[in-house]
Amino acid sequence: MKPYSNTLSGIISYRLPVIACCLGIFWQSSYPAIISEPFFPHSDKLIHFFAYAFLALLCARDLMAEKPSWPAMKIKIISIVFASAFGLSDEMHQAFVPDRCASLFDFLADCCGSIFGCFIYLGLIPRKY
Repeated sequence: MKPYSNTLSGIISYRLPVIACCLGIFWQSSYPAIISEPFFPHSDKLIHFFAYAFLALLCARDLMAEKPSWPAMKIKIISIVFASAFGLSDEMHQAFVPDRCASLFDFLADCCGSIFGCFIYLGLIPRKY
């Protein structure tokens, strides 16, 4: 499998979803919370968990296509660190948005979701060399 970085279709198929997910998360966190009452206690943590699981999954997918010779552990670490760092930056961003606040527990949900999404993707998708 050749790296896709020089092909437009590869960039659209693999890199663009990662960028779109990051932009979607940033856009959503730029506005005050829409729901005033949570559906159930800590439902926002579940949303954080799955949003960052999806981001890490997309990162792992992108890296597997871009760097097929990299070991799975390297892809896992980079995907988890990227998604978690994006979660931290998003929490810092929310600290400056009216009616939003930065939360350590939201960041921990982001990190746990990142780990989950990366391991699920790399556990389900066989590597082809």
